[in-house]
Amino acid sequence: MALFLQDRLIAAIKQPKHIEQFLLTKWKTAFLQTGTISVVKRYVDVLKENGRYVFIHVEKIPGISYDKEGLQFLAKFVRPHGIVTTKSTLVQLAKKEGLWTIQRLFLVDTDAVENGLKQVSEITPDALEVMPGIVPEMVANLVQRTNIPIITGGLVQHRHHITQALQSGAIAVSTGNPTLWKTVQKEGLYD
Repeated sequence: MALFLQDRLIAAIKQPKHIEQFLLTKWKTAFLQTGTISVVKRYVDVLKENGRYVFIHVEKIPGISYDKEGLQFLAKFVRPHGIVTTKSTLVQLAKKEGLWTIQRLFLVDTDAVENGLKQVSEITPDALEVMPGIVPEMVANLVQRTNIPIITGGLVQHRHHITQALQSGAIAVSTGNPTLWKTVQKEGLYD
């Protein structure tokens, strides 16, 4: 299993001020969803200097193109550990650049699930993030249908959402809720 999947909670950092809050926790992996092309390297550097695994959600960072040159810029200049993306083509490009990859799949209907699983089986990302994260039955179904580690996120607001997702077979849960990061750590859950 990839090193970034050792924690059961992943911080989805959606605001610059959440970087500092994340660094006050014991959690090691962050999905960076804030910044622009002009500041993202600084954010990545700060997180990496503090021993954290950093994944850039490519579609959330203005100024980074969704093509070969954009991925090369990320890999060679910004230097995150990996990317999160909804685009299979970006997963393929990122893998060629030596980045870890997480494919994000939205569970909107049966066709989306089937098409997503077909793409995932062809490109084999390092992990699959399914959203929303509060559908434990679908998480269990996907765990049975693929051998790719499942991360779930989206709409996760309470401990019981995390517990349900993990009990359904997810390897980790991502959330952008700093209060939940602290609560889960304080209570010693999911170590």
